[in-house]
Amino acid sequence: MVAHSGEPLVARPARGLRSASPRAATIAGRLNAPRPALVEAAIDGTPRVVNRRSVDFVREEWRVVDRWWTDEPISRRYFDLVLETGEHEIAFRDEEAGTWYLQRA
Repeated sequence: MVAHSGEPLVARPARGLRSASPRAATIAGRLNAPRPALVEAAIDGTPRVVNRRSVDFVREEWRVVDRWWTDEPISRRYFDLVLETGEHEIAFRDEEAGTWYLQRA
């Protein structure tokens, strides 16, 4: 059983730790922001070349459709790719805008 004195509880940062500044929180939020990409796709829409690097194979593909009830719907086709260099990339096509992006997994 936990006893409570009736005084309001106040959250405080742990000793020795500083609270993150609003600027730090903004920068952290941008770390995984999508980056524009130059993609050459096959007729079926599958990426063949991403930023001048050939796609070795597509590991997975999926679609995200969200916020269709708002003025800013999201419709994206994602590809989990392995490039000829062995690098792993997540690319997606924004179906609303017709543009390609890379995003970290």
